[in-house]
Amino acid sequence: MIMSRNKKIINIVVMTLICLLMILPFMWIFSTSLRLPKESFKMPPSFLPTSFNIENYSEVFKKFPFFKFILNSLFVCITAGVINIFVTTTSAFAFSRLKFRGQSKFFGLFMIGLMVPMQAVIIPQFLLLSKVHLVGSLWALIIPATITPLSIFLVRQHMLTIPKSYDESAFMDGASKFVIYSRIILPMSKSVILMTTLVNFLVNWNNFLGPLIYLSDWDKMTLPMGLKLLSGYQGTGSIAVIFAGVFVSIVPPFLIYLFGQKYLVKGVALSGLKS
Repeated sequence: MIMSRNKKIINIVVMTLICLLMILPFMWIFSTSLRLPKESFKMPPSFLPTSFNIENYSEVFKKFPFFKFILNSLFVCITAGVINIFVTTTSAFAFSRLKFRGQSKFFGLFMIGLMVPMQAVIIPQFLLLSKVHLVGSLWALIIPATITPLSIFLVRQHMLTIPKSYDESAFMDGASKFVIYSRIILPMSKSVILMTTLVNFLVNWNNFLGPLIYLSDWDKMTLPMGLKLLSGYQGTGSIAVIFAGVFVSIVPPFLIYLFGQKYLVKGVALSGLKS
């Protein structure tokens, strides 16, 4: 009993230290965002605010249309996320619950997309989007983000764990494939769907290469490009103002992760299982 209690205390202490180490960079960013620029890199570094220069945050929104950048990022993430949910779930349903000729070969070919980095397809993707006149619009960021092979793979793996007896019972009661998909399989896959949606939201929120390649109009810029603009010409911008912008950009993903972490953990645990 004593050994078990000591082990529990040691685990709590170790986990607390790890959490503190992970929080320290964020504390430094927040405290630096409240300092004067000349105090930004003082040694030793201070992880707690030594001053409260709130003007740094107002400067973020004065220099550039930062609020517009946030709205653009939200539009891209939400629109791409909604379409991605439909594409991912229907594709995963087809690969896990339906039978068609060459299914396994087609799925294997589709999964090759997991091994192809975004940088390898950026040129043909740019040429394709330019031919349909989408370069320069936010849809150039949304359309490529609607299909993610990893999400389809994870949702498919979870759907494989659902017994086929549910499909057979519903089919015997006269349910169509779409009814089985929407009324039975989707509700039972809620956790993994939310997990992949959260991951895709964070990927799109932090996407820097896409806006750099496809966008040139300030009104269409997303948040990562806005943070780059804050750094100024050859990095001459105020580091305190930059960190104020960085901290603002962290808040939405943090809130989403805070409320969705249980689905993220549960989805990761379930997506690798197969009945």
